[in-house]
Amino acid sequence: MKLLTATSVTQGHRGNDFNFAIEGELVRMGFVCDRDAEDPDGGCGCGRGWGGLNSGKSTTTAVVREVGGFTLSDLTAAILACLEQGGWAALFDSPLEAENHAFDEAGELAEIAARYPPGTILERRLYDVAERCRI
Repeated sequence: MKLLTATSVTQGHRGNDFNFAIEGELVRMGFVCDRDAEDPDGGCGCGRGWGGLNSGKSTTTAVVREVGGFTLSDLTAAILACLEQGGWAALFDSPLEAENHAFDEAGELAEIAARYPPGTILERRLYDVAERCRI
């Protein structure tokens, strides 16, 4: 399965790039706060960052990787665990709603990754994803 993972490759391409995530960890798009809601270059960075599922830290660059044996169910479980670890799951009306959100998000991430060949570096601009380069 193709997945999106944190990478430091092409950091510095934009003047406001950042990379605090762990190289190779799974990433998600996450929520966008009011500061960045209309401008990915806003003061927060959440509108241009990919959030690391393990570290909870972000990066502005992700790479498409082929990971054998990994399934959509695995990605859903990883996203749900991230939501639970960060306290986000408690904000949903029920555990089932949080699980459904994780499933939907996993599907969206899988669709994004499927569009690109492995080794493609991606950036995020709010809810738009664009290719930076291929390695």
